Amino acid sequence: MTLAVRGRRITKYFGDVVALDGVDLDVATGQVHGLVGPNGAGKTTLLGILLGLALPDQGTLEVLGQPAGRALGVPGGVAGFIDSPGVYPSLTARRNLAELARLRGYGTKADIDDALAQVGLADVADDKVRGFSLGMRQRIGLAVALLIRPRLLVLDEPSNGLDPAGRRHVHEVLRRLAADGTAVLLSSHQMDDLAALCSEVTIVAAGRVVFSGPLSKLADESRPVDYRLRTSDPATARHIGDRTPGVTVQPAAMASPDPDTLVIRANVPAVDALIPKLLGAGVAVRELTPVTSPLESAFLALTERQPAEPPEESPERRPQEPSGPQEETR
Repeated sequence: MTLAVRGRRITKYFGDVVALDGVDLDVATGQVHGLVGPNGAGKTTLLGILLGLALPDQGTLEVLGQPAGRALGVPGGVAGFIDSPGVYPSLTARRNLAELARLRGYGTKADIDDALAQVGLADVADDKVRGFSLGMRQRIGLAVALLIRPRLLVLDEPSNGLDPAGRRHVHEVLRRLAADGTAVLLSSHQMDDLAALCSEVTIVAAGRVVFSGPLSKLADESRPVDYRLRTSDPATARHIGDRTPGVTVQPAAMASPDPDTLVIRANVPAVDALIPKLLGAGVAVRELTPVTSPLESAFLALTERQPAEPPEESPERRPQEPSGPQEETR
């Protein structure tokens, strides 16, 4: 496996605040890697370091095979944005891309048209950006990144403000980039997006990595999860559920407004035992859906174990003068 990003023990301080505390990060080429964590976990700080906007105080970092130096900047082939992309409101979407292409010395008119079409903005390419929604501006940022033909794409909340059509365009672009060999690091609070796109995920809390690996490893079949259970006979389903070990049928007040739907709490083995019992009693199972996704459940379980603030570091580990620009951490 070829790595586009290899970080070891990345540490970043802002005064007495430990924003990142010995973070390891591997992002493989040809994959979409998710970065997840609660607000204040250090995600934005880490993304800023990868984009050359800040420097780590400790640790080593290689980006596209090149060691990150002690100066701001990244190798060619790295693209992305944090929070939201910068655009010129008085210019059209097409002119925004054209001016960037002129300044950077790359990207033909055909490249610009293709990038706008890929993100679903071809129909509004000649409209001024000042009238664009947040989601449309996010897509402009992605179109700008496509002009670079990135080998590493770093995105912070790219689905923020997107409607379903815009989200579909973004998903298609990211899948296509990964299939062509680009490494994509995607930070998002949208668990559905991460579950649909990412092969691996890193979860951070209080500046530390609490999980990193394939999404499949997050599925803990022994952890109870709430499910929506819609059947042809909810009264019988409740009766059977109450008598199935490991299954808890939630009170009616916590259930769905749909009278045919119950909310049950159970782990995977208990659900496996319940379904044959329902079918054997002649109860048709019309829907069995987790109320929260496995990724979200794992995220909550892992991050809620962490302290609200990073632990105090010993004086010998803390640099006397924090390097790099000060920035707000997330």
